[in-house]
Amino acid sequence: MPVLALVALAATWGSDPGTPALILILLLLGGAVLAAVHHAEVVAHRVGEPFGSIVLAVAVTVIEVGLIVALMASAEGDKTETLARDTVFAAAMITCNGIVGLSIVIAALRENVATFNPEGSATAFATVVTLAVLTLVLPSFTTSASGPEFTSSQLAFASVAAIALYVLFLIIQTVRHRDYFLPPEAEAGDHAYLPTNADTVRSLVLLVVALVAVVGLAKSASSAIEDAVDAIGAPHSAVGVVIALLVLLPETLAAGRNARRGRVQVSFNLAYGSAMASIGLTIPAIAVASIWLEGPLVLGLGSTQIVLLVLTALVSGLTLLPGRATLQEGGVHLVILAAFLFLAANP
Repeated sequence: MPVLALVALAATWGSDPGTPALILILLLLGGAVLAAVHHAEVVAHRVGEPFGSIVLAVAVTVIEVGLIVALMASAEGDKTETLARDTVFAAAMITCNGIVGLSIVIAALRENVATFNPEGSATAFATVVTLAVLTLVLPSFTTSASGPEFTSSQLAFASVAAIALYVLFLIIQTVRHRDYFLPPEAEAGDHAYLPTNADTVRSLVLLVVALVAVVGLAKSASSAIEDAVDAIGAPHSAVGVVIALLVLLPETLAAGRNARRGRVQVSFNLAYGSAMASIGLTIPAIAVASIWLEGPLVLGLGSTQIVLLVLTALVSGLTLLPGRATLQEGGVHLVILAAFLFLAANP
């Protein structure tokens, strides 16, 4: 399926596909998403947690950066100035509320209460919030540049701080406090079969191919997405939300499957790791790319988005600190995501 999707991507790249081709693209897109989940789990099973979650989070983020840069380079006028901000913020809201809420709901329905490590989850989310404030909130309040933008020196500082925080977290997650990010209780039989090195390498290659196909096919369908957004009267920023939803589908499905197995901590590793990588790696990469791209780079969030971010921070703190969550907490997170999606289409 990843190879077929990649062939379809090569055949339709740079063209304006008709309705039959769009239907085929969407079918192959769904197949590539399912394939990405499978191969990501093979790699994760071989390298163990939390390395498996890091592999998928970084892979998706690298492709996401490429997609944002490609869209910024191809878009016209003022459609590019907020694209990076809208996509990154959408990814953060989808992961911190959508994936987290869905994982809690699935686990709570299975075991009545979802359990996880509060130390690791709270540490990860604190890093996500700090990254979001430094790169997406502060530009709306600084005064050196007009509008919600950073000056060159401010953008450089924010980029260096974002990379430093992300690297520090990886050290904490994989070396000094790795036990904080492991499931509290591993199910019997979790390690009954360990993929061979050949299986792992093959799955890693096919994972990269599948992710490239997912993002590339999403870009091929972006014109249709833009037409649909215009047809319903939604702002252009909704395009970034739709693409973020497509890009994060592999991680959403992988998190759901882990939650069904009672491995909520692995689901949280995927969610917060993706949010952290999306902000901590994307913003510095876009900052470098902005040297060559034309037009301003608007990173500052609007008032509605800041309110949703503050609400997410408050609710997530109350959810994570006890180390246990019920169906209610999962439902609250999903309602916040629904509010974000609704307001993205109806600001």
